[in-house]
Amino acid sequence: MNRPDNDDLVDVDLYDDGTPLQFGWNQAPGAAAVRAALRGEGPVPENGYATRRQLRSLGLRPGGQQPTPLVWRGGLRRAWLYRIELAVPKRAPTLAQEAALDRAMAARQTCPKCRRRYHYCLRLRTIGSCEECFDGTPADPSSYIASPTTHHLAA
Repeated sequence: MNRPDNDDLVDVDLYDDGTPLQFGWNQAPGAAAVRAALRGEGPVPENGYATRRQLRSLGLRPGGQQPTPLVWRGGLRRAWLYRIELAVPKRAPTLAQEAALDRAMAARQTCPKCRRRYHYCLRLRTIGSCEECFDGTPADPSSYIASPTTHHLAA
């Protein structure tokens, strides 16, 4: 009697219709453990599902995996879940990338008239300058950097 090798066997799931898994609200595996880890009340779970934002706060990124849909409110709301065990650590930005981000933020935080760099983004599209240059409202000296020529990296 000839028996087929184990390599020739095919595992067939009779109940698989080809659609991806769908989870309802708060029904994904490990959802409670992920939320506890985000609050700092437990360790990062080794497996389960998390959203892209949750992965980012855990120091991870999806790493090219296909997302699984999270559907709630009768299909009206959707989100994408990623498996934690397939996620990879976030990449650290290079010094050139940090310098580019600092230049971009400096452009949003520096008044074009008085050349002060504030600690927050200015409304340059609507008023075109800082509040003090626009209407004379005095700026708090602790809200801007005194020397606008020296830029330090944010990270």
